[in-house]
Amino acid sequence: MQNEMFELADRLKSLKESKKETEEALKAINAELEQVELKLAELMVNEETQSFNRSGTLFYLTTKTYASAVGDSREQLHEALRQNGYGSLIYETVNANSLSAFTKEQIEANDGELPEWLKGLVNVFEKTTVALRKAK
Repeated sequence: MQNEMFELADRLKSLKESKKETEEALKAINAELEQVELKLAELMVNEETQSFNRSGTLFYLTTKTYASAVGDSREQLHEALRQNGYGSLIYETVNANSLSAFTKEQIEANDGELPEWLKGLVNVFEKTTVALRKAK
């Protein structure tokens, strides 16, 4: 029994380390990918090349438009969208981690029970996990 526990503990530690290394490698790959894509797009624009084939792959220039609210103008943007008939673009969200922390606080303040006003509005479940940290 204890041998199996130690084997699983070692495997869990190894998987968490592998995950961290993979995430770091992915960050590096994404940074390089962004740089290479930027350089290639710049070169294609300078060479006035809209598209080309290379090794069975078509490479072509495309432009995407991205938008976000300016600074602290989110509420003004929402109001302008509503006034101009585009209120359907607005979505209210609640951060999942914040909702979990809030719900836990409410349960603790209500003698271990979910308050009546939250019943049927939130799903609550507990998950037991194993945390790791460096031993001293």
